[in-house]
Amino acid sequence: MVPSRKFSVDLSPYPDLVVVYLGFRVRGLRGIRQMMGLGSGVRSITESPPDGLLRHEFLLWGWMHVGMRQYWRDLPSLEAFTRSAPHSGWWRNFARGAGGTGFWHESYRRTGGVEGIYIDMPPVGLAGFAAPRAPAGDFKSARQRLAA
Repeated sequence: MVPSRKFSVDLSPYPDLVVVYLGFRVRGLRGIRQMMGLGSGVRSITESPPDGLLRHEFLLWGWMHVGMRQYWRDLPSLEAFTRSAPHSGWWRNFARGAGGTGFWHESYRRTGGVEGIYIDMPPVGLAGFAAPRAPAGDFKSARQRLAA
């Protein structure tokens, strides 16, 4: 029997680490096209990582439910990325209409705070057990939800 290779990691250089899970679920034929359109934006992220993105990984939850896990140096880096292209354009278009897809993300801060948002999704992740709350007012942005 080959012994297991066991190790841990030293996160001390990353005191403000933020981990984000993102998921996209196809809900109809239009959703397949919408999902395929994500490819170029995601490809640009992996080919030229934005400042602060430490790691980007693809995940598959099912045939029609794909996702990503991202590790960010800190919340300001993540926020700067979400306000720049290609993300800002994609999000603006998605907010007009999900186009047959569902979307969710959950963010976890090493310094404390967890948040999530779910659009046209069945209960997944935190939404599988926590009471729903409208993302409005002082609960609208990820930063506000992380602080709540």
